[in-house]
Amino acid sequence: MPINRDEAAARIKELTRKVEYHSRLYYQLDSPEISDYDYDMLFRELKELEDTYPELADPNSPTKRVGGKAADGFEPAAHTVPLQSLTDVFSYDEVKDFIKRTNDAAGQECSYSVEYKIDGLSVALRYENGIFVRGATRGDGRVGENVTANLKTIRSIPLKIETDEPEIEVRGEVYMPYRSFERLNEAREDAGESLFANPRNAAAGTLRQLDPKICASRGLDIFIFNYQTGTKHFDRHDESLDWLAKVGFKVLPKHKTLTSVDEIISRIEEIGREREELPFGIDGVVIKLNELSLRGVVGETGSVPKWAAAYKFPPEEKKTRLTDIIIQVGRTGVLTPNAQLEPVKLAGTTVSRATLHNLDFIRERDIMIGDNVIVRKAGDIIPEVVSAVKEDRDGRQRVFNMPEFCPSCGEPVTCDADDESESGGAAYRCTNSECPAQLLRNLIHFASKDAMDIDGLGQALLAQLHREGLVKRISDIYTLTADKLVELERMGEKSAANLIAAIEKSKRAGLARLIYALGIRQVGEKAAAVIADRYGDIEKLFVADVDELCEINDVGEITAKYIVNYFSHPQTRELIDHLKAAGVVTVSEKREMSDDRFAGKTFVLTGTLPNLKRSEAQKIIEAHGGKVSGSVSKKTDYVVAGEDAGSKLTKANELGITVIDEAEMLRLAGE
Repeated sequence: MPINRDEAAARIKELTRKVEYHSRLYYQLDSPEISDYDYDMLFRELKELEDTYPELADPNSPTKRVGGKAADGFEPAAHTVPLQSLTDVFSYDEVKDFIKRTNDAAGQECSYSVEYKIDGLSVALRYENGIFVRGATRGDGRVGENVTANLKTIRSIPLKIETDEPEIEVRGEVYMPYRSFERLNEAREDAGESLFANPRNAAAGTLRQLDPKICASRGLDIFIFNYQTGTKHFDRHDESLDWLAKVGFKVLPKHKTLTSVDEIISRIEEIGREREELPFGIDGVVIKLNELSLRGVVGETGSVPKWAAAYKFPPEEKKTRLTDIIIQVGRTGVLTPNAQLEPVKLAGTTVSRATLHNLDFIRERDIMIGDNVIVRKAGDIIPEVVSAVKEDRDGRQRVFNMPEFCPSCGEPVTCDADDESESGGAAYRCTNSECPAQLLRNLIHFASKDAMDIDGLGQALLAQLHREGLVKRISDIYTLTADKLVELERMGEKSAANLIAAIEKSKRAGLARLIYALGIRQVGEKAAAVIADRYGDIEKLFVADVDELCEINDVGEITAKYIVNYFSHPQTRELIDHLKAAGVVTVSEKREMSDDRFAGKTFVLTGTLPNLKRSEAQKIIEAHGGKVSGSVSKKTDYVVAGEDAGSKLTKANELGITVIDEAEMLRLAGE
């Protein structure tokens, strides 16, 4: 039903807000809340309203953008040729309309390249004299993020190609194969970490890791699908793909050149059937005009070419039987119900389980054990139970109830209506800190890089030490000896000595890392740091109260309650006593303030300073009462810029923040 201008204005405003919100989650935070299909529908409605009422369209509307902005932490990289997005179509009638419009604009019957639409992250690769010199994400289509170091870890990207062209740029899609994705999520689940929603977001999050070693460990891959720029001339797109394959690129597989609309639709249907067997994710089919000379004739609009379109598959749903509901105990003790399903093929993988989040989720959907249920992967690889098929019930189904005792340790389970699980709803929790199900995850967290940073003490070794009875609680890590370690399978004398040295070094990790390593609910690295600065000694946390903790920035009432509860347990007292006896430092490094000339001032450090390390510069600023932040905002007073300062310097200039160098900072500090 048509809406009037005032209604359209209000709806455009609402849709703009929603699309910008979900776009940020998708492109910048790699943490979507809605399915691809739901996002596409919001985007499409906004675009249609803007087309109907162009005078209401904001010049900065998300429909005018290609993707997200470059993230902090990587240098900006301008694209030689803009990385455009595609117009989405959702029905065969729209495919027919696209082919007709393109042929009419070209003035002839054209051929089209029909290709997989890989579900990944678009990048541009630049080669100079055959050598890979730079790789960048799409970003906003014109400027992306320089992720060359990470891209070099992808083995299917050639570091050298056989060509005499002085410079070329190609475009491809970085993706995570299903096998790599499942392996990554299994490891994260074992470590008690949040799971990636789908391979696309896992790939995007991996490619934005600042440590290339992490990227190298996660099994990313790439398909090249376009020759962007260079001196070589091609008449047809398929000709350029053949050449790219010849010189060493891993080119998009099974692309076909077709002419009639019936052939194109038949190929789309065929790809839909192939999708089940592919080892990687696709979320549609790309249809491109094959004759390159005609692309300029057909033209483009805004950020999308008129000569290409993407047919998007609808969300895939299937029916299967929920055979049982089992409980998984997480690192924080939360009991999460998981649906055990009769295996069903869905979106390329065999699904045999799905999370049910919490008891509220089960009750709201009236799900019973033995039900036939509808499961869905609307572009996501972690399946969800959509609903129970109540009309299939035959009286053998039974109601699920949460257990009264922890299935791992047998201790009583608590439930507080004010205590919510991560997915919302009341959390059922095992409060036994020595629960076996929680212990291994707690050990992995305690030894992790951001916590006590015990190099070499990874998940596999901790699991082995736990099985052998050498580590039954966190403090047992500090009772290990080289003699005990060398008796383990595949543990040599040198490895044992290195691990003992790393354990010894971790004793001096500091109070902030120790507080974070304890795994207190809702206490992340930042909160741990401010708590350590405020108290200076872990003993003071045993007598801290909620009101006192709430006075600290970054600590809210709920977090404060978790901290007080954690330090009220006898097991915590025993753990800290054992850690102190082992020589673990439980007090902060003493910082004396020289004066307060920087009081109330916020600094941001960026680039390489000529004489000082960033940590040294930070100590100087804090010694004079200042604060150092990791990001530039309107509240920033000074940006201290060194050599190769990147996006933070750019943002400071855009916001009119005062930019100084190391010498000026020292002058202001009186040093």
